[in-house]
Amino acid sequence: MRASFLACPIDLLTMAETVELARGAMRSRRRLQHVALNVAKFVKMRSDPVLAADVADSDIVSIDGMGILWGARAVGLPATSRVTGVDLLAELLAVCAREGFKPYFLGATQAVLHEAMQRARVRHPSLVFAGWHDGYFKPEQESDVVRDIRSSGADCLFIGMPTPRKERFLAAHRDDLGVPFIMGVGGAFDILAGTVRRAPTQIQRLGLEWLYRIYQEPGRMWWRYATTNTLFAGILVQALIKQAIQHTPGAPGPVPPGPSRIGG
Repeated sequence: MRASFLACPIDLLTMAETVELARGAMRSRRRLQHVALNVAKFVKMRSDPVLAADVADSDIVSIDGMGILWGARAVGLPATSRVTGVDLLAELLAVCAREGFKPYFLGATQAVLHEAMQRARVRHPSLVFAGWHDGYFKPEQESDVVRDIRSSGADCLFIGMPTPRKERFLAAHRDDLGVPFIMGVGGAFDILAGTVRRAPTQIQRLGLEWLYRIYQEPGRMWWRYATTNTLFAGILVQALIKQAIQHTPGAPGPVPPGPSRIGG
């Protein structure tokens, strides 16, 4: 079911439902584009209309971050769980190995990508990759990358490039890639390769994964999270105050969300 969270589309789907939609796309060869929404991306969308349009044009917008999940619940949406990019990647690699679908990895460095693929093969010996390419290609090489993906016959494409670069890449080339299921995975290749450790489960449940990332990479992450988390909190509080005013007697009701792109 598609809903509107502070003017941003989100799909209220479980992990099982999302996996089944991806599986159906790969079986039918009908394109389905997935995007994982976290607080950082949500905040960037507020000042980047091109990124906002790219997200809105995606077929599935999953709740990735705990901040988005809690925020959706706070404004009254029936959000029950999140579908994180790294967990969805793991689930879909298992589906690929079991059903013979071939993934393509795009992003990260060559070393990280090779290690991620090797670990995926160890976990799923029957897994066959359609291809791979690191994320450090130059603009003039972009057409070659698109050509390689298209000729690979991949059933799914996982892109580990930063926002908004991956969104711009997909907006420009998704019609030419010939891949039925496409999703951005953020830093999931680093986690799969073991170069970045994921937060323990209890820390994930507490919504403190961002703090764990700062602990691992303080120089790169502290300002990003300090800025985006503060801005998000301000946006959410403002929305809750506005919602409370609208629910006073005589105030107009909220505008219903638009239609879902996935028929929900």
